[in-house]
Amino acid sequence: MRDQIIKMLPEVNEIADATLRENTINTWGAALDKGDLSLDNLKTMPFTLLVSGVKVTFIEHVRTVCRMCMATWDVLQKAYGDRNNVNRDILIAGALLADVGKVLEFAYVDGKYVKSEHAKYLRHPFSGVGLAWEQKIPDAVLHVIAMHSKEAAGGKRTPEGIVFHHCDFIDFELVGG
Repeated sequence: MRDQIIKMLPEVNEIADATLRENTINTWGAALDKGDLSLDNLKTMPFTLLVSGVKVTFIEHVRTVCRMCMATWDVLQKAYGDRNNVNRDILIAGALLADVGKVLEFAYVDGKYVKSEHAKYLRHPFSGVGLAWEQKIPDAVLHVIAMHSKEAAGGKRTPEGIVFHHCDFIDFELVGG
């Protein structure tokens, strides 16, 4: 499963810290073990159920937003150098894990993606934090996961949380909203 996750999300190799990289991969493995979706489902399901007719897949969204975050980090680093206070590893891990809870939030029923039974009680930021916490993901990454969607409205975000939140909503509003 590990190799399939890396193939599906090659951006994980951009995480320099080996432990964080492995724990990020393990979080995806745990989500797939606990949920009812397969790797193939993740490649075909829409990234959101909030808007009908979305043509962007879940994995396309995760990878695109992660790459947008890395590009933003590159611009900040080039512009500010040592004054760039965004931690690249935290940003990448957060970008790759922010939506991991959707593996539990979505179900594939009668050829359609729908909200799962789990989704009646918890949205993906909450289940994502739980999955990541079990895999010993650092609090700074848990913060990105927890603070990226509407549940965090009014909360204070870290620099990594700010970058991810905006990249995520750029993609959502352009292709889903």
